[in-house]
Amino acid sequence: MPASATFAPSLRQPVAAGRFYPADPAVLARETAAYLAKAAQSSGKPTILAMAPHAGAVYSGPVAGQTLGAANLADTLLLLGPNHTGRGERLAVWPDGTWRIPGRDVPVEAALAKALLAAAPGLSPDRAAHLGEHSLEVLLPFLTALRPGCRIVPAAVGEPRPDVLARTAEAMAGVLASWPEPVSIIVSSDMSHYLPEAAAQKRDSMALARVLALDPEGLLAVVRREDISMCGVLPMTLGLMIARGLGATSARLTAYATAGEVSGDFDQVVGYAGVIVEK
Repeated sequence: MPASATFAPSLRQPVAAGRFYPADPAVLARETAAYLAKAAQSSGKPTILAMAPHAGAVYSGPVAGQTLGAANLADTLLLLGPNHTGRGERLAVWPDGTWRIPGRDVPVEAALAKALLAAAPGLSPDRAAHLGEHSLEVLLPFLTALRPGCRIVPAAVGEPRPDVLARTAEAMAGVLASWPEPVSIIVSSDMSHYLPEAAAQKRDSMALARVLALDPEGLLAVVRREDISMCGVLPMTLGLMIARGLGATSARLTAYATAGEVSGDFDQVVGYAGVIVEK
């Protein structure tokens, strides 16, 4: 990032309201609370990383609620999601301003964004990657219900090179480790897409085994080798690398489900998984 670059604070308008989740603030709050109520009690340990799915709330909301509701999140959240649109930079950080969801504006933690951009040359201040992307936005109703005063640093991750991800993660972990306030990492990802349920479960179990082993390199390798259509594999690889750099020692699966359990169509399902990483 050029030292002279400046970016005016900006407001990101919601793009998924009324499609992935309710646009009416009261309905959204009620449905989000119902999903969160399904969560088991938190372990009490600080959550280093939580992975949750980002499909339409009727499909992935229960898994997202069970996962995020069982997390012990900080007020500052680093959000890592995939780039479904292909726009913008490969490692795109929204640097400042606010993100709007129905009934609430969520502030970007500009100081942390600036520190991460300065420390990790692979990161770019870029809004284009986020403007049409839903994966981080759909988790904000859950996160703001749990932490009403939360501040976020949204990053869209489309960098496929493991060496670049590793260097970026090392730099980001250094910033987070020295940051004066705790930071939790939120990764947004669905699992297999449009497979028969048994095939989706088999492939997802292979990817999740590497996640639960805190093995980001193994996760990326098995997803590529087995052609697992986990849309958030790149942000999860980066997130696990950061978490490992922060001393993570354990990961647990909070929930797993498929869209077939809602739609009744088990021939072409999408898989949803929730994971919490702690130390």
